[in-house]
Amino acid sequence: MINNLEQTFRWFGTTDPVTLQAITQTGATGIVNALHHIPAGEEWSLEEIEKRKAMIEAAGLRWSVVESVNIHESIRIAGSERDAYIEKYINTLKNLAQAGLSVVCYNFMPVLDWTRTNLDYRLPNGASALRYDAPALAAFDLYILERPEAYQEFTIQQQQTAKAYLDNLSAGEKTQLTNIVMAGLPGTDDVFTIEEFKIHLKKYEHINSAVLKKNMAYFLQAIIPDAEKLGIKMCVHPDDPPFSILGLPRVVSTEQDLVDVVNACPSPSNGLTYCTGSLGANPVNDLPGIVDRLGEHIHFIHLRNVQREADGSFYEADHLNGSTDMYAVMKNIIIEQKKRADSGRTDIAIPMRPDHGHKLLDDYNYNTYPGYSVIGRLKGLAELRGLEMGIKRTLLEG
Repeated sequence: MINNLEQTFRWFGTTDPVTLQAITQTGATGIVNALHHIPAGEEWSLEEIEKRKAMIEAAGLRWSVVESVNIHESIRIAGSERDAYIEKYINTLKNLAQAGLSVVCYNFMPVLDWTRTNLDYRLPNGASALRYDAPALAAFDLYILERPEAYQEFTIQQQQTAKAYLDNLSAGEKTQLTNIVMAGLPGTDDVFTIEEFKIHLKKYEHINSAVLKKNMAYFLQAIIPDAEKLGIKMCVHPDDPPFSILGLPRVVSTEQDLVDVVNACPSPSNGLTYCTGSLGANPVNDLPGIVDRLGEHIHFIHLRNVQREADGSFYEADHLNGSTDMYAVMKNIIIEQKKRADSGRTDIAIPMRPDHGHKLLDDYNYNTYPGYSVIGRLKGLAELRGLEMGIKRTLLEG
């Protein structure tokens, strides 16, 4: 029997209402964590890293994955300070390696991290899910942000649908939509104002996906040689959603994008975070096929499901139900594990976490970060744990 996937849970630190003690009761043994109090681009000191690691280990858990060491915008836009920020990034990697941490997740999404339009979408059973509503995003882009180029990017029908959506919102609901779309990085309560966001957009007015991809290659070619020497595996998280929004380019949205990432600087240290939720929101992506073809580069796994809709909207479904065939995904992950075992690789217990989760039951009594309620994720982890065991027993012992 090959090793199980390492079951992990994301934890946002001491301000997270989901405690480490609660996480130990889920069955997870690993923690996915970052030093969110350190601004993007600034070096993480060895002292701060070891302080957080000791806190996690005192609860009987292991700091399995660093998610994320965020990238400063100067690196993405090739600003005059990018080399200085790359040097700080490498110093952070050196300190992480010295503390015994070896898997680092990051993303290359401009300005915003993952984007939704509704953080409390009620399902028929009363559970609360995250939702991306295409007409809502279009309404924000066209009539609240008032981005001039948006009129060339949406069809007349989409513009009319967006206007009808906007006209049905109260002033308070418009403010709420703005705050949700303009939210900053996970683990923070930062929200951009419209004026601040327009300043960021201006920095990207001459940066399309080809230029952003070139800037990403520059970053990888600068850090991966050091990461390899340090024994650190970098794994890029896909764009979420995996298509352009608000005029910002995307470069990690499709299988070809993933191929381009690993080819930008071929190395065992240059790999992927395989997120079925992010990739699954784009119907062109073959989720099981990506594992089959690119599995050797996967260093970290996020498993969640989305239900896609015809207009480009989607909501986060139960982990085993939705538009992604999670059985086929898990089967191919297990086949990849067997390939690794047969070839002598030691990274067989790939860290996996149940990504996001519905608010259920007692979750409503806690103000957790969107998508990170404890019971909803516990349910997802239990389902995924059972799916993995069932497939392994059938596939490897049958």
